[in-house]
Amino acid sequence: MGKLFIIEPHESAHTDVITKGLQLAKMLQKSPEIFAYCYEYFYGDPIIYEEAKQQLQQHKQQQLLERLQQLDAGDVPLHVVWCKYLYEHACEYAANEGFDLIVKGIHASEHMLPTDWQLLRTTKVPVMLLTQNPLQRGNSVLMALDLDTENPQKQQLNQQVLQHARTLAEATGGQLHLAYILRIPRLIRDLEVLNVQQLVKDAYRRHQLTLAEIGLPKEQIHIIGGEPDLCLYQLACRLKSDYLVMGVRQRKGLMGWMLGNTAEQILLRSRSDVLVIPSSS
Repeated sequence: MGKLFIIEPHESAHTDVITKGLQLAKMLQKSPEIFAYCYEYFYGDPIIYEEAKQQLQQHKQQQLLERLQQLDAGDVPLHVVWCKYLYEHACEYAANEGFDLIVKGIHASEHMLPTDWQLLRTTKVPVMLLTQNPLQRGNSVLMALDLDTENPQKQQLNQQVLQHARTLAEATGGQLHLAYILRIPRLIRDLEVLNVQQLVKDAYRRHQLTLAEIGLPKEQIHIIGGEPDLCLYQLACRLKSDYLVMGVRQRKGLMGWMLGNTAEQILLRSRSDVLVIPSSS
């Protein structure tokens, strides 16, 4: 049995991450553990600082123990961690202790918070980010693949996304759908420089063997021309997808920031819970 790492939500969050995380652990047959992070900066007497630190941790632990008792989950391991940068502890601990999945709520903001983004850029463990505005009556899992890539790392990432998406669909009883977005900027589409419909037809023919190997019915395969973030958002809404599964290649520095914009925009738009599969490069 694998292990599931649940991060206690921010106080202002509307998503019940703990309840959803425990439900996911049961469906995926994983052993859940809950991690709550707290940190405050004090200036002055180190003895007073240490006393205040212990009181804050004890208060947090008592709150969560009462919450777990309400959920009839008093036996779930609980860790209260004093840490300034949540992502540093979560990524290192989850990888070193053999966790299979990290579950965290997306904080509502015009831009992803540094914690969320650093978590995706650093983690070696898949991360499930829970939306605060989920679609209603959904029953599908949508996976995003890059069918045209010739890069071995991206091809391997495709396989990882496919594997995780199948597992999630089987565990939740959702119908699995595949999405491949032909990246075509809006300006080019508006100017009708390219025949987008023909490009889509060509892509279906080009990947006929690959799609046959995946084995999904034709109505569950979607090749679309446009901007990836908008197309995936619209498709997930149309399918009422509970989950969107996507891969992210992790890069550092300026290149990582530039390549991260697509994933960030998808996460900001999404009304599905997003399972992000990392691939270091």
